[in-house]
Amino acid sequence: MTAGAAGLGLGLGSRVFPFQAAQRVDYLHSFGLAFMAFFAMMNPLASAAVFLGLTEGVGRDTERAVARKSLIVTFIIVVVFAVAGKLIFELFGITLPALRLAGGALVAMVGYRMVQGTPSSVQHPSVSDRQSATQAQVADAAASRGAINHAQLDVAISPLATPLLAGPGTIATAMNLSAQADPLRLGLTLAAFALLCAITYAAFMNGHALLRWVGQSGMNALTRIMGLILAVIGAQMMIEGIKGAFNLG
Repeated sequence: MTAGAAGLGLGLGSRVFPFQAAQRVDYLHSFGLAFMAFFAMMNPLASAAVFLGLTEGVGRDTERAVARKSLIVTFIIVVVFAVAGKLIFELFGITLPALRLAGGALVAMVGYRMVQGTPSSVQHPSVSDRQSATQAQVADAAASRGAINHAQLDVAISPLATPLLAGPGTIATAMNLSAQADPLRLGLTLAAFALLCAITYAAFMNGHALLRWVGQSGMNALTRIMGLILAVIGAQMMIEGIKGAFNLG
């Protein structure tokens, strides 16, 4: 190979490979942003505490079945809204800036409440949801000891899958992240959420040990940190929405 050809090869390499490296970094950034946004919104440790409260007194097999069903339903809900986001926009005449403004405000509100130590009603099950779940457990325990049936699994849909795990904030986050994403970026968003679902399942199954290890003070600190991250992500969504609405570039 001549010196000129070698130089040409190096020149082409310097143009091609830095671009590919930058693209890989961009995709990794998209994956990391999606994972942190979903992680802060779902907060597996805090969700595990709610899960243990809702499944108190049931057998280990029932706990496993409830955890599995709730996370499968949660993943399906997020996939539907992430994939069908564009269709939903067209159907209801929603613009991307409007979604970013509304979704960002919702996410920031949840984050603000978490920082203040006040659980948000869009993130946690209401008192009536908890009471309904408890009544179902009591009725089922009276009917069948140790058996898994539909009454025991009801809590997997509500309040666990929604509004706890796939609430309005999580759905808005998924739609924001995938609204103008290419197929690979959409896949990375869903992969990040799938990884989080696996982590949440592990937290559910090891909830007692985790809560003993973290402690109440550690749980409060973690909740506030996740709230701060959520508030910042929500603010960034709103900034992007304002830029898009007023063509600020």
